[in-house]
Amino acid sequence: MWDKVKFNNPDLLQQAFTHRSYLNEHPEIATGHNERLEFLGDAVLELIVTDYLFKKYPEQNEGELTAYRAALVNAETLAKVAEEAGMNDYLLLSRGEQKDTGRARSAILANTFESVLGAIFLDQGYAVAQQFVTDYLFPKTDEIVKNQLWQDAKSLFQEKSQSLANTTPNYEVLSETGPDHDKVFTVGLYLGEELISEGTGPSKQRAEQEAAKAGLVVKNWQI
Repeated sequence: MWDKVKFNNPDLLQQAFTHRSYLNEHPEIATGHNERLEFLGDAVLELIVTDYLFKKYPEQNEGELTAYRAALVNAETLAKVAEEAGMNDYLLLSRGEQKDTGRARSAILANTFESVLGAIFLDQGYAVAQQFVTDYLFPKTDEIVKNQLWQDAKSLFQEKSQSLANTTPNYEVLSETGPDHDKVFTVGLYLGEELISEGTGPSKQRAEQEAAKAGLVVKNWQI
């Protein structure tokens, strides 16, 4: 079992790693899936990160701190941190989900980071949850700020397209796959009739951001 934090209640840890799809094949599991813990962990994470950024950057305004926080807790960052923390090896997934190692797995990993954090908070309290985030997530902060990864790709692409191409980008959903609880959207980014790039994600908004990031590279308008 995952051993980065020693749990008083091992059932909480098992629940944190249990994806909804796993219960479809293992209805005997009594601990349930991890979505409630994810809900709690999301709120705990926001408080911990907000407090950290507020103290670390006393000269930054509210808008900049909000952008830093969004970059630090987005799915891409959380998925990387979850993998670095060894969570991928302990996910309880259906056989179908186990075969998917792409973007859908990244979304599951990001959600699992939040569910594990929620479980740590319930089992160990705020201080241990805060230390866990400090150890695994906060080392990403300097890279995000230094490389301006906090900038919103969609807003930047629109700014560049209007100033350099005299046009406004449009986004169109190209496909929508997966069950209702685990959708994957593919979105196309267009300038006029031209398809510039595509992006995928667990929501239309996330897919649009990924398409904008790819579009910045295609047009050589990188941050």
